[in-house]
Amino acid sequence: MRKKIFFYVAFFLFSEVLSADIYKYVSPDGKVYYTDRPAHRFYKRIIRTRPSSYNWAVGRMKGNKQKYDDIIAKAASKHQVDEKLLHAVIQAESAYHAQAISSAGAVGLMQLMPDTAKRYGVRDRTDPVQNINGGTRYLKDLLKMFNSNLTLAVAAYNAGEGAVKKYNNSIPPYPETRNYVKQVLALYHK
Repeated sequence: MRKKIFFYVAFFLFSEVLSADIYKYVSPDGKVYYTDRPAHRFYKRIIRTRPSSYNWAVGRMKGNKQKYDDIIAKAASKHQVDEKLLHAVIQAESAYHAQAISSAGAVGLMQLMPDTAKRYGVRDRTDPVQNINGGTRYLKDLLKMFNSNLTLAVAAYNAGEGAVKKYNNSIPPYPETRNYVKQVLALYHK
């Protein structure tokens, strides 16, 4: 049984055709289930895919970055978040593509999920000003929540603050989240 589970997890983690987020659920009897379509709220996302437009947007990134520089600078100043961090997150999330939509329903430059957008008053997730301001406020709250620990805040931006707390305030053991943290921090320190 373990070999079978390992095969499915390996397939999900390393498949070139991966096109959806992957969720995991451990039932009360200890059985483990993986899916790209969670049936209930007890499934936890373990792999998040980029929007399908990400590779397309990378080719247009330089122009789009310049297009949003002023909005990013204003949001950084207004919410007192490092501008370089915002650029790193936006590049990793959407490659500066304001219309990006992930398979899980994250939208815009900072890939806001519907609940996060609602929490921060973002009505139009494709609007660059609203999206960047909402995402910036979320990052600021995560930095505060994790005592200015940049690594944990970035991990929480990707996997959710609940996942970081669940693993005793450490990066969750999800390969996608660990890679995301490395990517954002490398972009940030560049």
